[in-house]
Amino acid sequence: MGFVRDDLGDESYFEPSERESEGFDAGLLREGLGVIPAQKPVLLKPDDTVTDAMRAMQRDHRGCVLVTDDGTKDSKLLGIFTERDVLFRIVDKGRNPAALPVGEVMTADPEALSDRSTVAYVLNKMSVGGFRHVPVVDDEHRPVCVISVRDVVTFLVEEFPREVLNLPMEPGPVAPSSREGA
Repeated sequence: MGFVRDDLGDESYFEPSERESEGFDAGLLREGLGVIPAQKPVLLKPDDTVTDAMRAMQRDHRGCVLVTDDGTKDSKLLGIFTERDVLFRIVDKGRNPAALPVGEVMTADPEALSDRSTVAYVLNKMSVGGFRHVPVVDDEHRPVCVISVRDVVTFLVEEFPREVLNLPMEPGPVAPSSREGA
């Protein structure tokens, strides 16, 4: 998946793009969640251990797992277990993750979005609710995917590659121009 377009000539680097001249495209907020590159959720059962959950998150490079009755996508969403839960509900409390069922420390009945929601709704959940991961469910409340902050950032970079990827290496003040002979 490439971020930088190769179809632009050198001259176009110095010309404003259509999006630059129009500003932010608010229509992106009305797009369905399908435009965000989310991955399939990692699913577990409530009686799987916290160690199982942490290993699954490590293996699949995820910040959370979703919990369903039987650990499959065919069951209703029961809960979410995140890396923050590891810090605040396990490590901070001195509990043994190998013997602790994930169902005891997950967030039960988490806020979720319908798979028919828009980008604006996931941004609202993340901003207002302070969530880094938002489960997306179908009409029967079965998990479809999880949208993470990283997924949203990837989406925005793909939508605005020129504005994001062509920045100087380090932000900072612009060097003052000196006037010769002054």
